[in-house]
Amino acid sequence: MSTHARELPVELKELLPPRLHARCANGRYARGTTLFETGRRPAFMFYVVSGEVTLERHGIQGEPVVLQRCRRGFVGEASLHSSRYHCDARVVTDADIIRIPLRELGEALDDDPSFAVRWIGMLNREVRRLRQQCERLSLKTVEARLLHLLDTEGSDGGYRVGAGLKSIAREIGVTHEALYRCVASLEGRGILNRIDGCLRRSVAPPREGAHRTRQAPGARGTVARALSSRR
Repeated sequence: MSTHARELPVELKELLPPRLHARCANGRYARGTTLFETGRRPAFMFYVVSGEVTLERHGIQGEPVVLQRCRRGFVGEASLHSSRYHCDARVVTDADIIRIPLRELGEALDDDPSFAVRWIGMLNREVRRLRQQCERLSLKTVEARLLHLLDTEGSDGGYRVGAGLKSIAREIGVTHEALYRCVASLEGRGILNRIDGCLRRSVAPPREGAHRTRQAPGARGTVARALSSRR
């Protein structure tokens, strides 16, 4: 890791009280760096400014399982009042990351009610994102899960691959071979394109409330029904 002086992102400056700003350490982290490991005593929370970080645990056979993928936002917030980290945090592409000391953060939450309210709002947004992830894993096909990922976490129907398709396969709970076949099928049917390191729908998904009969058949309809059932 290399440290450097850098202005905090606007969203972080607005969230954290001023007394914490000077306690934040900016750093450039190389691909492959481990931010924290399962079982270690928590000392820091991290805010990803750019790049990509995954939270992982190991399955029964030792294979990594992606719990969360972060390109912008906090990792390690679940360990704020915990005696240990509950997963591994790994940098999968070179990243700019801000390190925040947990002790000072906890003291600020205790002393500053307005900060505590802002923090709760941030956690609420994270809960909604995790519900979308659970919804995605409940879908039955690789195609449905992939299109759900693009629709819920992409931008304008696109999703940056970053660390590669294998990493995405772990996130949506499928084998990388199955994902490769799915992507090839979607490309062949004109539903998906790979452009500049990004998976992008050839046709943007319909807006909320739009007539759904024009969607692509099969998995795309499955995704739409899953999304609409929660509204």
